[in-house]
Amino acid sequence: MDSLTPHCRKVASPGIFQPILSILIVFGILISYLPQHIRIATLRSSFGISPYFVLLGVTSGTSTFANILVTPATARDVSCCQEVNATACFAALLGVFQMGMQWLCFFSILLLFVIYFPRATSPTSPLTPAGPTYRTALVITAICILHALVVVVISAAFVLRQPSALKAWADFLGILAAILASIQYLPQLYTTFRLRCVGSFSIPMMCIQTPGSLVWAASLAARQGPGGWSTWGPLVVTACLQGSLLFMAIYFEYFGQNSTRKAAHRADENGAPSGGAAEQEAVAAERPSEETPLLQSQ
Repeated sequence: MDSLTPHCRKVASPGIFQPILSILIVFGILISYLPQHIRIATLRSSFGISPYFVLLGVTSGTSTFANILVTPATARDVSCCQEVNATACFAALLGVFQMGMQWLCFFSILLLFVIYFPRATSPTSPLTPAGPTYRTALVITAICILHALVVVVISAAFVLRQPSALKAWADFLGILAAILASIQYLPQLYTTFRLRCVGSFSIPMMCIQTPGSLVWAASLAARQGPGGWSTWGPLVVTACLQGSLLFMAIYFEYFGQNSTRKAAHRADENGAPSGGAAEQEAVAAERPSEETPLLQSQ
């Protein structure tokens, strides 16, 4: 113990409270995303979820995960693993596991979003040509994968060729993640406001994640200190925007005229909920009646 550096000595004695809280956060992240995964799979539709929200969320999560992987603090923790026992090493790397779990869960939303993206082509479908199409979903998926590959390649180049620049690269990733997180919920706020319903978006997920993001940010801030602002800062921004979206979602779900439950009962065979009264009138207008001519030319 005396031969350890001051940092490794701190890693070797993590205490009890911080590791337990970090482990609970790992499971909390998984549990918080499960309602969204289950809701999309149950409805078999990702209607109501903005594709640009998914794009910004995945790229932000990728940047945040890469940030904590290349930050010098993580490198010091990894180097200490050669000198401390496995339990202390595991406790020191719980912050990395948290970010990895968060990225994996949001990437799962991307996969479900594409798999269950509504492909309705009816004239009365809410998916008009002006709105997002299945091709849009595929392009967004490709962008997310390409972004992850670029980040991995650049990070590996810095690690192998110029380790002294890792701090600057980590800060850049943190700033990028903060910017993406800051605007991540804006497309979803607009989509929810325009549709006046929650659609496939999960309110329980937001109820868990809004306060959970603040607890997670506090845990990372206690672990990394003010110097790790680029890691825990985006979580604070995300929590504020999540709270705004949660308020709007609850209002439309329980107090708005078009609740998600009514929209779900009107879901068409393609999995896309039908629209409001105007859309129903359009359907009725297309049905034949006594005044409908036998020949379209008449």
